[in-house]
Amino acid sequence: MGRTDDDTWDVTESVGATALMVAGARAAETESAAPLFRDPLARVFLDAAGEGTWNVFDRAGGDADPELAGHLRSLLDFFAARTAFIDDFFSAASEAGIRQVVILASGLDSRAWRLPWPDGTRVFELDQPKVLAFKAATLREHGAQPTAERTEVAIDLRQDWPMTLRQNGFDEAAPTAWSVEGLLRYLPSHAQDLLFERLHELSAPGSRVVANAPTDDAASPDRVARERELTQRFSSVASTGGATTDVAALSYAETRTDVVGWLREHGWEASATSVPEAVAHYRGRPAAEADAIPSTFISGRRRTIHDEEDS
Repeated sequence: MGRTDDDTWDVTESVGATALMVAGARAAETESAAPLFRDPLARVFLDAAGEGTWNVFDRAGGDADPELAGHLRSLLDFFAARTAFIDDFFSAASEAGIRQVVILASGLDSRAWRLPWPDGTRVFELDQPKVLAFKAATLREHGAQPTAERTEVAIDLRQDWPMTLRQNGFDEAAPTAWSVEGLLRYLPSHAQDLLFERLHELSAPGSRVVANAPTDDAASPDRVARERELTQRFSSVASTGGATTDVAALSYAETRTDVVGWLREHGWEASATSVPEAVAHYRGRPAAEADAIPSTFISGRRRTIHDEEDS
């Protein structure tokens, strides 16, 4: 299914289903012998959604295709390292005194429930209305209680989300910890640029941002064709009569602005960590098929007056 400028989705459809796939990876990590983190709510979301392509990680062990099994292992490494990287980012932001958090395209992110937020922390979650409705209903039925003050902001990020965020109590004068996880590849390049322009305008000095961004290799025709072929094989492994999602068809394979460079040009300190570097750090071993995931992990902090005085 192709993308359009005004497309919408439920959690089991289109881009919404990618949140379930990531939840599947978090569930697999949580249930592994030595997990990097624990996210018991990931399995709750999967059970509520039913059968679909997102169950691929549950069925990967029985796959007889060594190539596909290897790629699934690399995906599990990627999602586990990304989750741990962003968890550490929020821990550092909290230690620095930041008490305002914004999770863009929050999907089925459960950090508002599972992380030990300091008193007074407010977490804003932005996503499509149907995705947030599924999430809220599922967790309400499960009896889960957030560990921070949580505010849902139901809006498409291609719309005027800064205005809606302000209307829901966002404080532009307070430093903010921003998460842009698993989002950029599903935005056209011009929409990515607009998103960071808006984020920058809303960020007080001392604000921080974490993101994962596609590398240039993600836009190569060979890479795109390979991902489409792998997605079809994922579907054949995961399918038990449930919903299927062609993840590769949802992303925009376009040349993009370098996020680290853009942040530095706009007064942020910023750095990038490759997937192999992150996996080696968290797993203590080389990444499985290290070149299989064309993405990088980015963190940044908006400079303050004191930074400028010290430089």
